[in-house]
Amino acid sequence: MKSWIRQECLKFKTEISQEAVDKLIEFAGNDLWLLSNEIKKLISYRAPQQRGEGGKENKVLFDYKNSQKIEVADIEALVSSKVETAIFKTIDAISQKNKKQALLLIHQHLEKGDNPLYLLSMINYQFKNLLIVKDLMGKQRPYYFIQKITRLHPFVVKKSYQQAGKFTFSELKKIYWKIFQADLDIKTGKINPETALDLLITGI
Repeated sequence: MKSWIRQECLKFKTEISQEAVDKLIEFAGNDLWLLSNEIKKLISYRAPQQRGEGGKENKVLFDYKNSQKIEVADIEALVSSKVETAIFKTIDAISQKNKKQALLLIHQHLEKGDNPLYLLSMINYQFKNLLIVKDLMGKQRPYYFIQKITRLHPFVVKKSYQQAGKFTFSELKKIYWKIFQADLDIKTGKINPETALDLLITGI
């Protein structure tokens, strides 16, 4: 995984420190879709600004040749904020059986231009964490042990621990399967991504 991340960055003539690689995996897990999107976002952030006419600065989406090295601070500034704020509110709404609120939050993301597949990958990421945490909770593992063995960001562990208590392990497995099925239906062209997200949330 670490090698893959470095190679992805090198495709865009951008280096990433070893510490940043470790932090990216800690925050984003091993979801290749999520990692790929985060890497592109980080490269875009690291690309320098170009000066236009009159000394005005115009942001460049990518300037691969001159991109600077990605460091831990970049991961903490961009990736963790996405993980911590984008989907947790939606998961909270789902765990409270408030489908109307969950749908509203998802459509707010879509209206802002967030990629529906990216949103699905974030939902998948969080429910996978919930399954792992719920399993460890069922085995009577203490909180500090869960944090240590999962190697997740402390905030993610805290939220997952709170949310996992609102589901049974069986419920989480069924939801995780529905997420997998939604992803498969999208990628095989059976349904458009926006509709798949709607049906997923209403079906949970």
